Amino acid sequence: MRDVTLVQIFDHPITQKYVKRSGMAHAIACAYHAFKLAKEYHVNPDLAAKAALLHDIGHYTWYRNGKWDYSLYKENDIHAIKGAERAHKLLIRLGEHPKAAKEISLAVLLHTDSYLPKGELHLKPLQKVVNLADEADEEPSGGHHYRIIDDDKARIMLAKLDQMIEDELNKEEQKGED
Repeated sequence: MRDVTLVQIFDHPITQKYVKRSGMAHAIACAYHAFKLAKEYHVNPDLAAKAALLHDIGHYTWYRNGKWDYSLYKENDIHAIKGAERAHKLLIRLGEHPKAAKEISLAVLLHTDSYLPKGELHLKPLQKVVNLADEADEEPSGGHHYRIIDDDKARIMLAKLDQMIEDELNKEEQKGED
């Protein structure tokens, strides 16, 4: 049994404000990618989908002269740091188990290395899944952040993914009982 669903996360005003700003269609696509990748990497699909849904919750809008400036964003953005904090606070408020909230938040923090000095970062499987899910949906010059999705369609897609996660977790639980 899950403490918090994707639909509950979607419906929260913090998600509506910050994830919409960074691209709800992208966030939902990443959640689906993460669900699929979770099997391959032996990761909890619930944690993977939640982290992928929230991975860009920390975005700031980088504008210059009233227009989005992608180069300014690439040069100065630390959205993963702010996102990890926002995701953690949101999940705790919604009633997520603190350990799960921490794991999800760390995956949000490490979904990109764009803000880190060049080097090699060794990701845990959940963190790798969220990174790969994000990369799977990226478009040149940040185009993935501008795709639009209607709220009703978004809620339907997330409810469907919630059910897929429940089914997968139930299957895993039954395997463990056998």
